Amino acid sequence: MTSELYPAVTRDLTHMQRELAPGAASAFNDFSRAVFADGALSAKIKNIIAVAAAHVTQCPYCIRGHTRAALRGGASPQELMEAIWVAAEMRAGAAFAHSIIAIAEMGEAGLSESSDHPPHASATGEHHGHRI
Repeated sequence: MTSELYPAVTRDLTHMQRELAPGAASAFNDFSRAVFADGALSAKIKNIIAVAAAHVTQCPYCIRGHTRAALRGGASPQELMEAIWVAAEMRAGAAFAHSIIAIAEMGEAGLSESSDHPPHASATGEHHGHRI
């Protein structure tokens, strides 16, 4: 994976990553090993979940690493694709569910405004929906 935004992972970069904050790097590695160890969920299932979550968080390094780990753990390409579709539905579902916020705001704006158009940001002190 090479691009200006996401450099390829190299030994030099990962070494520097560890050397710049060795305590945190070690703690994170221990945490990761504990999280992905077999437990109530198998490591295979945990990595399938991680592939789906990585698509929602949109981390290309996580997508690649957990896809490889899931495949090594026995996951099928079909299982991974199904999990990715679950992640896509959850992301789309969240956008749809959050439309309730916009609909409620439309209702509130309609009740408090006499014109057909909401006031401009300069009149309300808002910028992109946030008070400024």
